[in-house]
Amino acid sequence: MLYEPVTAVQGIGESKRADLEALGIYSVMDLLEYLPFRYDDNKLKSLPEIEHDEKATIEGKVHSEPSLRHFPRKKSRLSVRVLVGEKFLITVVFFNRAFLKSQISPGQTVTLTGKWDKHKMTLNASDIHFGPYSSDQAIEPVYPLKGNIYMKALRKMIQQAFHQFGKEIEDSLPAVFMQRYKLMKKGEALYRMHFPASFEALKMARRTLVYEELLLFQLKMQLFKKMNRDQSEGKSLRIDGKKTIEFVQSLPFTLTEAQQRVTEEIMHDLKSPYRMNRLLQGDVGSGKTAVGAVALYAAVTAGKQGAMMVPTEILAEQHYQSLQGMFAPFGIETALLTSSVKGKKRKEILEKLALGEISVMIGTHALIQDEVNFKDLGLVITDEQHRFGVNQRRVLREKGEYPDVLFMTATPIPRTLAISAFGDMDVSTIDVMPAGRKPIETYWAKHDMLPRVLEFIKKELAKGRQAYVICPLIEESEKIDVQNAIDVHMQLSLYFGSSAAVGLMHGRLHPSEKEEVMKKFAFNETQILVSTTVVEVGVNVPNATVMVVYDADRFGLSQLHQLRGRVGRGLEQSYCILIADPKSEEGQERMTIMTETSNGFELSEKDLQLRGPGDFFGAKQSGLPDFKTADLVHDYRVLETARKDAAELIFSDYFWSDGEFAPLRASLEAAGVFQNDRLD
Repeated sequence: MLYEPVTAVQGIGESKRADLEALGIYSVMDLLEYLPFRYDDNKLKSLPEIEHDEKATIEGKVHSEPSLRHFPRKKSRLSVRVLVGEKFLITVVFFNRAFLKSQISPGQTVTLTGKWDKHKMTLNASDIHFGPYSSDQAIEPVYPLKGNIYMKALRKMIQQAFHQFGKEIEDSLPAVFMQRYKLMKKGEALYRMHFPASFEALKMARRTLVYEELLLFQLKMQLFKKMNRDQSEGKSLRIDGKKTIEFVQSLPFTLTEAQQRVTEEIMHDLKSPYRMNRLLQGDVGSGKTAVGAVALYAAVTAGKQGAMMVPTEILAEQHYQSLQGMFAPFGIETALLTSSVKGKKRKEILEKLALGEISVMIGTHALIQDEVNFKDLGLVITDEQHRFGVNQRRVLREKGEYPDVLFMTATPIPRTLAISAFGDMDVSTIDVMPAGRKPIETYWAKHDMLPRVLEFIKKELAKGRQAYVICPLIEESEKIDVQNAIDVHMQLSLYFGSSAAVGLMHGRLHPSEKEEVMKKFAFNETQILVSTTVVEVGVNVPNATVMVVYDADRFGLSQLHQLRGRVGRGLEQSYCILIADPKSEEGQERMTIMTETSNGFELSEKDLQLRGPGDFFGAKQSGLPDFKTADLVHDYRVLETARKDAAELIFSDYFWSDGEFAPLRASLEAAGVFQNDRLD
């Protein structure tokens, strides 16, 4: 009955059905679950306690006949005098609600809500209730609306739906959880979301629905994890622990505690009979590559080959140089494969790879081409994994027989998003920076301070250093007055003249042109690189010590932090200068936070609070579900609890057999989890 068309509710005919469908309401249950997006506090107030321009609810007696004036374009103004208490005679005004004239008459008691103009003793009314104030009106739910559906009509429909079908709403949560967390029955929780008796009852109702929604979501995630594990048994690698320890001791630096911890987590996965599916996240410069190197070395000691796929050629070359230096003393052959490797050299590499003579292969998406065959691929690492599509990552995995998979990202992801977007993966976090790295000094400068900024760049260049200059747009836009890359490139070329070569990089360049621009900067053939944010992830230029970001208030905190991480990679002190004149408080707050915080994880949490989860990854690639009730920012504690409970259930035997959990199992089946394409 709950999943019958919404026309099963008395009073909803075919014309209303079309209007409701525009709101995404098709069934009775859709109507019952169409929740308010906010609640207005309509507590009754006396006139003296209401501030000027405050929205308030008052009760009074109609004192005079209403007066109506018509204006062009069907506009109107209805005004009436109302006695509030015994001594306040005020004017109440309704705009464009001429129909009320016939309903209002002297002597009536009315309850009014609207904006109070203290100076004119006038209430601009948004709502009228005929009769004295009742406590049911204290909390007013406000729904997202469009088309021909009005607030009062929608509430009436919802009330009727509860009257007819409310008793049929079943609980999906087992009694053990409802008692443990003191939750309401689902029917009562939904009713209280629409018709709250108090803010306390509303809070309890919301808690129930948030937990249920997050538990169902986490059950899906944990089931993906279990099914992936069951379907891909993987192979337990016989790692030579002694040799791996010797390799770690040979590194020119000591691993931090955080690096040691995540390395142990990865080693545990490699030795387990299940295929590793782990995300390694760490701030820019936290030492993920070193951890990846240890994992690759360990796989080689077990007689396997390893592969690392990175998004750009220049980054592949840098990883190759770095890893080759670490592996060569141990007789491990490392090779580089990108689209630039052609002809005889390419053929030779592919032959040696197929024979197993190359143990570690580093490359771009060239690694996933058909002619690339490994003899026995045991470990796949993808760096900056969000830059590759799901299919690209899958093709690389399929180059071996159930290889272990490690994803790496330098975008610090807040814990709530890591649990949500990557809930079917294990997440390792490097949250400590290596010792000896100098913090990047960050300054916020207004646009009128640009001459001083340019002088500062000149001083750094005189010491033999290099600088990045980042702009939000490629060319001038009439809509947004921001510095653009092409203009800035021209201005800086004129300003520095022959004293410094200025390069230009943006998204419209062909990939080979981008590579060329980056190479010139990496080899100090250009001293200043003007770029859009395409430089955000990638090349390591230890000689670059200055990062200037024009119109910095147009970027999110996480993006600014990624840009800042392009410098500070050498031994010299580095600087990040944010040029911005933010008009909004939020923009000013972002600039202040950037100058005070260098921890990427703290910034990512702040970014999440300021911008919301949808903007964090970018709307299209967020991989985040649209929750009806839950809010990932505010409900992170509930998310943690739901994840723990879901993991306990999915990996237990009783969940799959006990009748008490049948509604949860049915919800998973209804969500189509068992046929989900995510499993490949």
